[in-house]
Amino acid sequence: MQIPIRNLWLLQFFASELFRTDGHGPVTAEDAPEELPSLVARILADEVAQRLHRGLSVGFRAVARNERRVRGRINQLTTERHQLLSRGQINCTFDEIVTDIPSNRLVRTALERASVLVPSEPRYRSLARQLETAGVRGPCPRLAEVPHMRQQRLLQRDWRMLAAAELLLTFAIPTTEAGDRHLPLPADDDHYLRKLFEHAAYGIYRHHLALKGWTVKHGPTQQWDISDASAGMAAVLPSMQLDIVLEHPNPDGCGPRRIVIDTKFTSVTKAGHYRAATLSSGYVYQIYAYLMSQAEFEGDHPSEGLMLHPVVEGHFDEEVVVQGRRIRFATVDLTATGSKIAADFLAAVSSLPASVEASA
Repeated sequence: MQIPIRNLWLLQFFASELFRTDGHGPVTAEDAPEELPSLVARILADEVAQRLHRGLSVGFRAVARNERRVRGRINQLTTERHQLLSRGQINCTFDEIVTDIPSNRLVRTALERASVLVPSEPRYRSLARQLETAGVRGPCPRLAEVPHMRQQRLLQRDWRMLAAAELLLTFAIPTTEAGDRHLPLPADDDHYLRKLFEHAAYGIYRHHLALKGWTVKHGPTQQWDISDASAGMAAVLPSMQLDIVLEHPNPDGCGPRRIVIDTKFTSVTKAGHYRAATLSSGYVYQIYAYLMSQAEFEGDHPSEGLMLHPVVEGHFDEEVVVQGRRIRFATVDLTATGSKIAADFLAAVSSLPASVEASA
């Protein structure tokens, strides 16, 4: 299958921690995704320049070395074996302050990547060399380690720098040239692109809705409404992993809303046996199960379901109410500008589908 997409950089930007929580939504860059690496590189460079001026974050490394004075723990055996005392030395093991820590290595590597993505700007390579001169010379850590870095109390002041560095290194994975095009989906990229679409949706909803009183949850689980079960069922019955859940106590004055969102990086419809196009029965059953499993807990305000897909063969926005529960199927045009992509995501959680609003 081919998914029409303008530029993966936009999705990566929407999915990034920098966009979600720091407020750096693409303003002019929304309509010029090819400029995103330059924008993020400037954010990173400004942060690094401040750190070099005020002092890099540091860590500690255990070293054993001959010293002129006692530092830390004395290694008596090594000292005696090499007769160090006769030369006025003593072998000690102690913690040494170093700048060559994983977070600084990540930033140095991101600056090197920035110098490749934006070759017209010599500042990025210069800053990378300054980090090397300051002692940051080790290998770059894996991107999977970045969330752990953000949780470290001593790295709180580096949060923005780390977020920009992570995003720049993400830009280096898959990119497309600017302009409307179809992106082939190799088997090994399918999972990555689906998760990227999911994370971009989460980023946009958190960025735009959190300030309006919405709670935006990513990847929550919910349990089945079980009244009885055999002894071994608890060990094998899976929980339900949701993509995104939006909750608000009273967004429009009509009571609370809870929207369960499931993202799919496929066409919203497929060819049917007796119809030209039909919704995937598996997807309909899935969102129905998510909603009905919580029926006993919701009272007078049942949850709503939303299946989000990219536009493949035209915009789609339809809904149905099943047993009092609204289920909506909507698409997002990934060939559009960043502002239009964000608008599509937000329109999908509005009170009425676009087709109804247009006719009202």
